[in-house]
Amino acid sequence: MGIWFVLMAFDAQRFHWSSIPVWLQAAGACSIVAAFAGWISVMRENSFASAEVRAQKERGQTVISTGPYSIVRHPMYAYAVLLIVGTALLLGSTWGLVGLFWLMPLLGARAAAEEEVLMSELPGYAEYAAKVKYRLVPGVW
Repeated sequence: MGIWFVLMAFDAQRFHWSSIPVWLQAAGACSIVAAFAGWISVMRENSFASAEVRAQKERGQTVISTGPYSIVRHPMYAYAVLLIVGTALLLGSTWGLVGLFWLMPLLGARAAAEEEVLMSELPGYAEYAAKVKYRLVPGVW
């Protein structure tokens, strides 16, 4: 992931390999704000949100199906996509957008791995997954 940031910085500030219109840069800024607002809503809904993939039985973890979790099963990752796209746009780096082609499969793999753990260790997750069909992008996946 680090190389993606370096490439984007070189593109946006050092070599100016690409350019993006100002209105798209403004959309990128809005996307970043939306990502952080979304993360706040995720944290409010789910006190079990963690960087570590595991069921937190010792804390009495339950399935969260309200707020952004009523739309997609992994809203934190969905908001990460908004941040990634927004950062590339705000910096004016088309090369930053190219990073999505390898970053999206990584996020998808992480979400799928997390689902395996939650399906096997968190009571009620299978029913929740049947109800909320999409993992990251409503109507897509």
